[in-house]
Amino acid sequence: MSRFAATFARLRARGERALMPYLMAGDPSLEETRRLLVEAEKRGADAIELGVPFSDPLADGPVIHAAGTAALAAGATVAGVLTVAEGLAARLPVVLMCYANLVLARGVERFCTDLAAAGCSGLIVPDLPLEEAGDTRAACEAAGVALVPLVAPTTPDDRLTAIGAKARGFLYTVSVTGTTGERETLSDTFAAVVGRAKAHTEVPVALGFGIATPEHAAHAADAGADGVIIGSRLVRAAGEAEDPAGAVREVVAGMAQALR
Repeated sequence: MSRFAATFARLRARGERALMPYLMAGDPSLEETRRLLVEAEKRGADAIELGVPFSDPLADGPVIHAAGTAALAAGATVAGVLTVAEGLAARLPVVLMCYANLVLARGVERFCTDLAAAGCSGLIVPDLPLEEAGDTRAACEAAGVALVPLVAPTTPDDRLTAIGAKARGFLYTVSVTGTTGERETLSDTFAAVVGRAKAHTEVPVALGFGIATPEHAAHAADAGADGVIIGSRLVRAAGEAEDPAGAVREVVAGMAQALR
């Protein structure tokens, strides 16, 4: 947990924002995922969001859904994803994005202990509502792992207050209603979404879902976001390129420049 605090504080002191790239672990292989995220770190990533493939990813749009399907077909498992996380965590903070069934199947306490042993700093469970998160939150706290909640533009103020008070690491703020995926126009909504989130929590606010260009990232920073999460754009670029590493370098470098 303390690694997130230190990272955001360091960047804030320099007037910068955190860049947090996302890739699906295991697409096309676990080793390739690690290699691509090391490239992302070299090009300016401040933290990593690492996806765990799942058969029913209700928060994900078609690009990330397809990446998860490919990872499962290639044999990716939770244990394998944790080995990737362990290799990356020596370089920068890692937050695991994992659906609730996988946490429950392993056992909440064991899952969080295993995350901590792999060096993970945080856990995102998009289908775990506030009212049902008590056991997972307690296990995360005991293991020193931040349980990072999500809020949406449609989240009412009283619920924002409750979620924001229990957020650890950062508050994942969804820029639009709907699933993950690139959008052409977003920036007009950023100020209102980020402003509401920041008014209801004391932890940093990171904006995600739909951010596809350096201009989007810059608008998010101008709106007051402490961090920007880039997922579908990066997953698509890596998946479509003949040189995935080169594509990752290009996308991450452009986003990082916009946040500096």
